Amino acid sequence: MKALPDIRLETARPTLDARPLEKRVGLIALATDHTSEVDFRRMVASERIGVYVARIPYANPTTPENLRKMQPSLSAGAALILPDEQLDAVCYSCTSASVVIGDAEIEAAIQAAKPGVPVVTPPMAGMRGLNAFGVKRISILTPYTVETSRPMAAYFAAHGFDIQSFTCLGFEDDREMARITPASLVEMARKAMHPQADALFVSCTALRAALAVPGMEEAIGRPVVTSNQASAWNCLRLCGDDTPRPEFGRLWTKLLA
Repeated sequence: MKALPDIRLETARPTLDARPLEKRVGLIALATDHTSEVDFRRMVASERIGVYVARIPYANPTTPENLRKMQPSLSAGAALILPDEQLDAVCYSCTSASVVIGDAEIEAAIQAAKPGVPVVTPPMAGMRGLNAFGVKRISILTPYTVETSRPMAAYFAAHGFDIQSFTCLGFEDDREMARITPASLVEMARKAMHPQADALFVSCTALRAALAVPGMEEAIGRPVVTSNQASAWNCLRLCGDDTPRPEFGRLWTKLLA
């Protein structure tokens, strides 16, 4: 074998940027999630904004009891995202668990690992998205069972929304929810929309609903807010990016109040 070359240590130090990317968004995803990370790469990540993902344990079926079991993992999950470095936002990507555990409890768990970081949950982002349109009368569509849908209805009612109709699809496994085609979601949105509702909220980060927003809005003629679409929009706005991107739906032409 040819002799190895001498290895020279360069004494001049290269110039360092303050950060590899200007902004950092943390995403806490479920172990079973097929959709959130893909949606955030598509809608949030750029040459200026990085998306950094941690996954936490989760086991189906999607019941309030199983969803609540994720709470103890939130701090550890957040701590694994660029340890000891600041983030500009952290999203916990589970809508149904967020309403079961509670936004305040999720924020406290994440900020225990990342003090002071703005925390986004999908129902919180959904509510902010609906408020951006100034609407109160809404329809809601979820893929969940009736049992798992009840806390969702209670959440939006408690935040002052008048729920004109609530439709659920009866799925218990978030991996199957991820297999529902965007075209099917357009048709489900058409059926779920109440004539007196001013907007539709489509819940669940497992659904590929963000891809279906333009079709859903065309089908019902009113704004559509979905879990991942709203969460991504909320995180981008927290990063100071107010660029209108109507290809992701009417919401992406709005500012965060």
